[in-house]
Amino acid sequence: MKTRARRGKRDHGMPDLDVTPFMNLMIVLVPVLLLSMVFVHTTVIELSFPAAGAVADLQPDDIHLEIRIEDTALVVADQRGIIRRLPVHDGGHDYAGLGLVLREVKRQLPAKRDATILLAPDTDYQTLVHVVDRVRRHPAFNAGEWMTVELFPDISLGDAPERSS
Repeated sequence: MKTRARRGKRDHGMPDLDVTPFMNLMIVLVPVLLLSMVFVHTTVIELSFPAAGAVADLQPDDIHLEIRIEDTALVVADQRGIIRRLPVHDGGHDYAGLGLVLREVKRQLPAKRDATILLAPDTDYQTLVHVVDRVRRHPAFNAGEWMTVELFPDISLGDAPERSS
């Protein structure tokens, strides 16, 4: 009788946890998630910022090309004055016109590689990207095919001067 009572009171304890189905799920799920990820392509544009003592080193014979982004126009200028003012039309800046003006400037100054873009305080990022793209290169149709003409790849950024009303 005593042996029968002992058998009925056995301590069963905690059963072992079976993690095999979970591991199988992870083995399948991790590669599927990695394959379905969208990889982001990031493009880096090299920009140069003026050094603290750069103004003292300027030579009077240098041409300093500036592109000012204003609310009402894009202005291409140098130290002698405005080369061309491209007013806003149809609610947007004239990026194609900017490319043509800069292409003409490049034709006159083929060795020039740098330009400065001056931004109004409320310039949006997309406008800056379009202007940087047009200053760096311009699409051109030559010999029956489209090609890209390099204009001014060395770009500096700055704040546009305050306009007096």
